[in-house]
Amino acid sequence: MDDSAFMRKALALAERGRGTTSPNPMVGALVVDGEGVIVGRGAHRVAGGPHAEAIALEEAGAGARGATLYCTLEPCAHTGRTGPCAPVVARSGIRRAVIALEDPNPLVNGRGLAHLRGRGVDVVVGVERTAAARQNAAFLTAMRYGRPHVTLKVALSLDGRIADAPGVRTALTGAAANRRVHRQRAEVDAVAVGSGTILVDDPLLTARGAFRPRPLTRVVFDRRLRTPPSARVLSTLDAGPVIIVTSERTAEAERDRVGALSARGARVLAVPAGDLGAACRALGETGVISLVLEGGAGLHRAALQADIVDAVHVYIAPRRLGDRGVCWLEEGRLSWNSLHERTAVWLSQDVLVKGYVHRNR
Repeated sequence: MDDSAFMRKALALAERGRGTTSPNPMVGALVVDGEGVIVGRGAHRVAGGPHAEAIALEEAGAGARGATLYCTLEPCAHTGRTGPCAPVVARSGIRRAVIALEDPNPLVNGRGLAHLRGRGVDVVVGVERTAAARQNAAFLTAMRYGRPHVTLKVALSLDGRIADAPGVRTALTGAAANRRVHRQRAEVDAVAVGSGTILVDDPLLTARGAFRPRPLTRVVFDRRLRTPPSARVLSTLDAGPVIIVTSERTAEAERDRVGALSARGARVLAVPAGDLGAACRALGETGVISLVLEGGAGLHRAALQADIVDAVHVYIAPRRLGDRGVCWLEEGRLSWNSLHERTAVWLSQDVLVKGYVHRNR
């Protein structure tokens, strides 16, 4: 039996939950009988809903006895909004369980595997481990580091510029790339910008043209509280909450500004000055496990300096802005060769280059 082939099918099933399972992981499961026939399929689709293993086993029914379960993540062994899956798997008569990845959640962390082994199930772990880890990078980052998985997103000219001149709003990418950006917004928990982007672009920061079934958190990193109460993002609270992250010192000194922003519906989150790591951990405590930093350059530089960036998405447009254009990063801050698992795809006239900052994070 080709374990890798069946696990890849389970990973494809797990993708059905992208954008809807947070803060839970995406999980897919297959039940395969002794003849290699798939008799049960399951995918976790929404937090609080049934788990993939339970769905697959229910579909398999009596066919689960003596069969193999393929699951992209270790079955849970604790009671949350649903009951534990490991006992369900053991009671089903599954003979063999092939698991892609251990669950680092402290409430699981090997207990599910131990439960299965203790009841005579032959357990194999690690099939398609890398693919499973990348698929659930946000969940794994949240469990291991107590902060969201951070993706740095930028649109660049061919000569590495992000705007025609300081303070000038500049549209670089075309319609296909813009659709991709909004689809990403529809999938993640939160998007973030710096206060400079709010002042220059005054963005809505909503997911447009892409279906999003749950609220999108918008974050503004604003250590000086420059965000005006009239900012357009504060008119879109029906799309999700707006969190303005500032320093404790500024929040204390600018109580009137805090009050004005709060009156417009923003949540002002005060953290130690200049500590983006603390800011991200505070966002993680609100339930955010995936965060896209959309700009600007100052925020990107600070995030790289703080070593909180996990992935980089660069949209490259086929135009040059020249010497007056605003540079993205200083030389040596980030290089293409330093990124791992690099991929590139054409989006009409633009190119999207993606890569990971850390090989095994």
